[in-house]
Order: sequence, then C-alpha cells, then structure tokens
Amino acid sequence: MGDLIMSVITGSMPGAPAWDVKATLYHAGAKGVGALDSLGCKVVAMRTAAVDRKLIPRRSVLFIKETVGLQMPGGSLHDGYWYASDVGGAIKGQRIDLYTGSGSGSMKQIMPLNLKKLSAVKVGDFKGCPPT
Repeated sequence: MGDLIMSVITGSMPGAPAWDVKATLYHAGAKGVGALDSLGCKVVAMRTAAVDRKLIPRRSVLFIKETVGLQMPGGSLHDGYWYASDVGGAIKGQRIDLYTGSGSGSMKQIMPLNLKKLSAVKVGDFKGCPPT
C-alpha cells in the first residue's frame, strides 16, 4: 500500500527506481561550481541535482519528498521535482548534491537537509535541458 500511495503523490509507477541518498548542497560562487551543468545546460536553483551516473542516470526527473514545500527563489513553494543533469567528483554512490542558487545564503532554508538521508524516486526522463 505504501508504494501505491507514494506513486499517487509522485506520479511514478509502482516499483519505480528509488534510492535513499545522502544530500549535500552546492551553490554558485563556490570553488569548482560553474554556470553550466555536465550536460552543458544552465544550472537551475532548487531544480538541478548532481548524481553519480552509475547509480542514477543523468536526464532522470527525480521526486524528493523532503523538499516539498521549501521556498523557491521566486517565492513559490517547491513541488519536490529535481533534474539529474549534473555530476561531481565527490558524488559517488548513494549521494546527491542539490544546487541551491547563487551564493552561500541560498542554502539557508534547505540547510536542515544537508547531510541527511533523502528519498529520491525516478518519475521520468527529460530531453534537452531541464526547465528553468
């Protein structure tokens, strides 16, 4: 029953790939962080996720329930959807790095999730660049 309830919430099919991942955060202005992700697309605040592509395929749309309701840069509330479009040298195995925006201040409201276990469910794939 739990899988069925989760699939209704996320829009995924029951049995969709899911991972328990340890979250870290990154932002523009930090050492080694550029304006483009590993696909050559612009990184998007509170949407871009860096993953280990051996675990989570790039171009996966992920639902991370722990991020639902967080405030987005424009003031709206987060719907929990992230786009696996980036990779990082330190992102190995059950890890995910969530892009928060420009400057370390962008991490303030999501900081309680830093270094915590989050559940990431693959709900689809995207082509091209993630939506901005």
